[in-house]
Amino acid sequence: MSAEHTTGNPDFSEVARPGASRTDPAELAHRLQTWLRTTLPTDAEPQVVDVQVPDANGMSNETILFDAVWLETGERRHHHLVARIAPAPSGVPIFPSYDLDRQYRIMQAVGERSTVPVPRVYWSETSPEPLGGEFFVMERRDGLIPPDVMPYNFGSWLSECTDTERRRLQDASVGVLADLHAIPEPAQLFPDADEDSAAAALRAHVDGQRRYYEWATAGGPRSPLIERALDWLDTHCPSPSGPAVLCWGDSRIGNVIYRDFEPVAVLDWEMATIGPRELDLGWMIFIHRFFEDLAAVAGLPGLPDLLRRDDVARTYTDRTGHTPEDLDFYTLYAALRHAIIMFRIQCRAVAFGQAEAPADPDDMIMHRKALEEMLAGTYWGRVDGTEVA
Repeated sequence: MSAEHTTGNPDFSEVARPGASRTDPAELAHRLQTWLRTTLPTDAEPQVVDVQVPDANGMSNETILFDAVWLETGERRHHHLVARIAPAPSGVPIFPSYDLDRQYRIMQAVGERSTVPVPRVYWSETSPEPLGGEFFVMERRDGLIPPDVMPYNFGSWLSECTDTERRRLQDASVGVLADLHAIPEPAQLFPDADEDSAAAALRAHVDGQRRYYEWATAGGPRSPLIERALDWLDTHCPSPSGPAVLCWGDSRIGNVIYRDFEPVAVLDWEMATIGPRELDLGWMIFIHRFFEDLAAVAGLPGLPDLLRRDDVARTYTDRTGHTPEDLDFYTLYAALRHAIIMFRIQCRAVAFGQAEAPADPDDMIMHRKALEEMLAGTYWGRVDGTEVA
């Protein structure tokens, strides 16, 4: 859940991000320029200028914004670029591994095989020597991003626009999923995958979440609520029909750059996988609900008419002919996956002395109430009733 622009959670905007991960812009410019001289043709004469390390950098990858000028066909051309750098292992990373080259290849394939607006990717560097970690470089696109800090539904350009404009953004965002899921033979992008049915891919994904939880809690506190939800999966996991599709993984509007309420760049592919279509739909619906529940706690009106479950499902059906199934399961599964990530983030905060461990480990899950209600089967009845939270 990293991004060029923000972090994944409003209460963790500066939590568990060690200062050592910051690098001096002048030093970065020198190192990037040195690397470009070995990457571009010998007569390119690259220069790196205007290096920026965003204040709200991602908690999973480091992000560097920079401009570079080099010779192409006899002309000096200016390029606006982004470098995504894997975190150092000493930073208590959120995920067990960061295969930046895999992200690079997925973005490249999505750009070649679909109309999904992914930024052009230039290079993938698998050696940590140039910048201290493997990285890839892609183009930088301009536009507006629904902010996470503070959440877009607390007050932002998205809350201040018209209902028609928000609906345009919503429909276009669901359209991104429809176009992505139409990519043929997605299992080819994942050489290690030995299943191509939606049912087998879902089982493999659930098994992966169990492994991720065990890794995230090794040597630290465990969450009874997360473990109860993992056990819940055993008896409630559906068996979707049909082939698996390419799933974005972190399918939320906060990972999209918009222009005129249309997506111009789809970002953050580190959680990409193959699976049932509903993996992406459930995540998109739940992450907005997560922000809506935060807005209710803050006494704010939020955006209750945005990304409503039935609306998202209806639009997706209109675009694809596929009627989403078992969304109760997939939104709960999204809430569980998000809980493991948030639990790991808070463990990082404790490790860096930026938070105290609560007496009840489940209190480290910001959406504890929502997950408990989903397990009890009461969440959506309440949300779809007379109030939002």
